[in-house]
Parts: sequence; structure tokens; C-alpha cells
Amino acid sequence: MNRTARPAAQIALATSASAALVDLLCELNAYYADAGVATAPRDAVQTHLRDHLLAPGSSVHLVVASDGEGTALGFAAAVLLHSLVDPSPEHRRQCLLKELFVSAHARGQGIGRQLVAWVARYAADGGCGRMDWNVKASNHAGIAFYEGLGAVRVADRLSYRLTREALDRLAALPAVPPTSPRPAP
Repeated sequence: MNRTARPAAQIALATSASAALVDLLCELNAYYADAGVATAPRDAVQTHLRDHLLAPGSSVHLVVASDGEGTALGFAAAVLLHSLVDPSPEHRRQCLLKELFVSAHARGQGIGRQLVAWVARYAADGGCGRMDWNVKASNHAGIAFYEGLGAVRVADRLSYRLTREALDRLAALPAVPPTSPRPAP
């Protein structure tokens, strides 16, 4: 099969709330919105991007793929973390790929692969020994994509979530007084 070579996307860390990135985040918001639920207003998306995701001190690193004209094609959101379990130099840091999204008009062009490869290099350069992410069990195309990259499913892990109502109920429980430390054996 003769495939035409596609030009590589320009990939870089986002440093500003560009209109192209806001457009892409609005598309992401619409993609995940439940039927009948209004999507977030553009100005709210832009404010969240500027004041939270790209704010100084944010742990989120947004990586954007764009074409030569500045149109955002896709993005990845990554967080570099320190391991609590393994302090060895090769495992003490890890990367959490929080989100990977490619615009509908750019899918199938290798943008997702380029973004994940960029994040993998970023993680490796940051001293990370692994990269983890979640994927919906019903996202068969995503699962095939990740497995095609060489990722393996972590069989002994499950994902859990507290909704806002459950979070509020749990937070409202009375504080448990600390117990005195046990004497050393």
C-alpha cells in the first residue's frame, strides 16, 4: 500500500489561551456533553483555560498540535507526579495522561500518535518511569489505538469516582479524632 506522507503537526506546550485552543476545548466539551445538556459557554471555557489550566503553578501541562496555519488539531493534558510507592530513580516519577483529544476534522491523520509520542518524550525527559491513563471501556477505537502504541491494560486496577453529591456527603461526616500512635514493636 502506498501511503502519502503527512506533514508532522507542530506540537508545543500551550502558553496562552489562544482562540484556536479555546475552539478545541469547546469541541471537547461538546463531545463529552450528555444529550440534552447545554455545553459550557465559550467565555467560561476561555476563562477556565486562562485562570486555571494555564495559570502559574498549575500541575497540568497542555500540549497542543497545530497545523502550519495555527489551527489547533488536538491536545493532550499531562501531569508529572512523584511516586509514593517506589522511590527508585527509574520509577520515582510518573506521568498521568489526563486527556487526549483530536478534533473531528483531524482524526485519522496521526495527530493522536504524535501527541502521545511528544508526551512520552516529555515524561522520559522529566525522569518518569511510566505513563498511565484511563479510557472508557466502551471506547473500542481508543483501546485499539492505545494498544497499537504498545500500551498494556493494567488488569489489577479499577477506576472509581465520587460525584459531587457523594463528595459532599463524605466531606460532611464528622472528623474522627486522631488515635495515639502505636508503640513500636
